[in-house]
Amino acid sequence: ALAFVFGAVSNGTLPGDGAPVPTEGVAPLLYSLAASVGYVIPLILGTLIVTTEFRHKTLTATFLATPRRGTVLWAKIVAGIVVGVGFGIVGALSSVGPAAGFLTVFGIDTDLGAGSTWALIARVVLALTIWVVVGIGVGTLVRNQVAAVVGVLVFTQFLEPIARTAGAFVEGLDTVTNYLPGAASDALVGASIFQMAGAGASTSGLEWWAGGAVLLGYALVLLVLGYALNWRRDVS
Repeated sequence: ALAFVFGAVSNGTLPGDGAPVPTEGVAPLLYSLAASVGYVIPLILGTLIVTTEFRHKTLTATFLATPRRGTVLWAKIVAGIVVGVGFGIVGALSSVGPAAGFLTVFGIDTDLGAGSTWALIARVVLALTIWVVVGIGVGTLVRNQVAAVVGVLVFTQFLEPIARTAGAFVEGLDTVTNYLPGAASDALVGASIFQMAGAGASTSGLEWWAGGAVLLGYALVLLVLGYALNWRRDVS
């Protein structure tokens, strides 16, 4: 739907007195939607990988079969990475395919011949994979499934968007909001719907590699805290 709107507005197909919007950067913006909008799905999937076992008490049997709890956690991380890569590929295809089709129909360059576009698509897959690991960290730290999922939704859909929007208008606040998880993910990918929404002229003040490092840092901190505070405790 967004691809259709962008394409129609960019070439003046939609009625109106305003001038067509610039087409430069439209393709990367549309291709990044799986990460900038859909990242909450792998985040919740990662959370459920852990909290489902806590909820249904199956983790007790898992720990009895594999007493080394660190090994169990590593296994979940590896499984989460596999899930994340798969989801990332599907998500990227679901964004790129329709978007490229609509852009072609409206005579707008798809940029699929550029290496930078494929690098962006690869970073979309990487970002979505890391989000699954972040979710595993959340699930490890917050055992209660309902609390974990609600917390994820409140933060990603309300708190962070509000903070990032405020950061675009309050001088100096962006030096903090650039390091929020969603902002770091957008920086890693290199494009974001926040550009279209007007929440800042750029995706983030971070380079793509720095955004990836920050997002991965969130995953590691959550995993370490979850392991230290909860993972080694008895499962009631």
